[in-house]
Amino acid sequence: MRRSYYRPYEGRRQRLWLRVLCGLLAAGLLLFAVLEGIVLAGGHTRLREDQPPETMVILGCQVMERGPSELLQDRLDTALDYLETQPDMTVVVSGGQGSNEPESEAACMRDYLVEHGVEAGRILMEDQSHSTAENLRFTQQVLEDNGLEADGGLLIVSNGFHLARVRMLAERYYGEEVSTLAAPSSHLPSRVWMYLREPLALLKSFFLD
Repeated sequence: MRRSYYRPYEGRRQRLWLRVLCGLLAAGLLLFAVLEGIVLAGGHTRLREDQPPETMVILGCQVMERGPSELLQDRLDTALDYLETQPDMTVVVSGGQGSNEPESEAACMRDYLVEHGVEAGRILMEDQSHSTAENLRFTQQVLEDNGLEADGGLLIVSNGFHLARVRMLAERYYGEEVSTLAAPSSHLPSRVWMYLREPLALLKSFFLD
């Protein structure tokens, strides 16, 4: 008959690991909630009263075979509404071509704006970027190449969920706060997914971009 031994510390070790795991999970959820709060609080239009925007930058999003995705169309339509009152504003469209896109996001945005009445001569293209950080860095070079200032005179257009990260990175790269224009997110599944994804993207950009 096999003798069984009493192990008084085994159950304690298991409970300790369980407590550690629960503590880490609770800390992770708390961090996510804080980041989500930052994303939600930052998802609004903010125009600098001390420096009216002179140049609009529209950040790219996925392009489909049929044209701009719902989120990108939201950005473009929001930009068009604003440009109706700013007939002389220069526009930069920023976004490269992903492996699953038929053309660059910048080219798609330019064509959409021109089709809706914006003069092609007002539009500058940045078509090499593949992330928000690259959007802002490469746009800075486009502005400098065209004799425009990359500073607080910028109005950056994106969906609301994106703007907290955009403002953080813009201040990091340009050295001061920029104006932002919040587009809606009319496609519900995309909106839900982006609000779940964006807190993690914000954390990643804070440390790595």
